[in-house]
Amino acid sequence: MQLSKKLAAEFLGTAWLVLGGCGTAVLAGKGVGLLGISLAFGLTVVTMAYAIGHISGCHLNPAVSVGLFVAKKLPANELVAYIGAQIAGALAGAGILFVVASGVDGFSAADGFASNGFGQHSPAQFSMLAGLVIEAVLTFFFLVIILGSTHERAPAGFAPLAIGLGLALIHLISIPVTNTSVNPARSISQAVFAGGPYLGQLWLFIAAPIAGAAAAGLVYPWLSRKE
Repeated sequence: MQLSKKLAAEFLGTAWLVLGGCGTAVLAGKGVGLLGISLAFGLTVVTMAYAIGHISGCHLNPAVSVGLFVAKKLPANELVAYIGAQIAGALAGAGILFVVASGVDGFSAADGFASNGFGQHSPAQFSMLAGLVIEAVLTFFFLVIILGSTHERAPAGFAPLAIGLGLALIHLISIPVTNTSVNPARSISQAVFAGGPYLGQLWLFIAAPIAGAAAAGLVYPWLSRKE
């Protein structure tokens, strides 16, 4: 598959993830609650995994791409391009969401815009350390799910469901802590529009998911070896 097609797929898929997941939080969050928002993020991955998984692998997430690179599942010469396409797609999705959300009087992206945060910007006021730990650990397990469900010895055809359900569970656990990132592109796109303190805390939602994903990229290949 041509790299340009892979990047286009990652762009569209990540835009869909932000529009579907963050869009549910911003536009319908009061109606559907934590369970609905968690399910929305999971459904974006399930639907796109079936739609573009055969084109780009459906990473939709710089941390996932880094983890797969560490696990030797993504060539080095594609890593930076994948990350760029994912961030661009996330910004596009956030831009569409911003235009729609602005259609209501009184809307202000500075109120949060489904951004990630810790301390006073955590939904339940969790500390920076709590946010750092939960983001790193949950991204580690997310990559374990991805690597395991797509392994050659795993049951065929079920990976999108396992990955999507895994992401929904991750959101159920961590929305109260950080509003759930496990995805630097999703965090960047929302923080760019929310600005202020959300940009100031963005470092955690880049560093922690990438660290967790890289750790899984080292651990899972060892775990899955037959010898």
